[in-house]
Amino acid sequence: MASVNTYLNFSDQTEEVFNYYKTIFGGEFAGDGFSRFGDIPPSDDMPAIPESDKDLIMHVELPILGGHSLMGCDAPASMGFKLNKGNNVHISIQMDSREETDALFSKLASDGVITMPLAEMFWGDYFGSCTDRYGIQWMLNCAAK
Repeated sequence: MASVNTYLNFSDQTEEVFNYYKTIFGGEFAGDGFSRFGDIPPSDDMPAIPESDKDLIMHVELPILGGHSLMGCDAPASMGFKLNKGNNVHISIQMDSREETDALFSKLASDGVITMPLAEMFWGDYFGSCTDRYGIQWMLNCAAK
């Protein structure tokens, strides 16, 4: 089922932040908990992860209230990220079909900036991100094949 979540980016603090939020909201982290950059399989299409970044958080999800989840990751400078307060929040949409994902992504990216084109990802989903014409950052993910 489609859902919308809030995605937060931090500079090397994601594990601390999400453990803190867990004390506030309770519950358990979804899936396997903290996924780390060191878990990314090597690929010829991607530069090697620096040793200093391998223990940083690539993804975590904490269900909070009313079916909503906080999701997050570290944003290493070595990978080109430059966080400022205000650019560290994304609206993350889990889509039901690739066709819907393509259509919505196209509309959101129109007159905006595609930050990661829609593509098959190593975790098995179809994913892309963009910033719309008003500066709002979006992440679209679709698990359906």
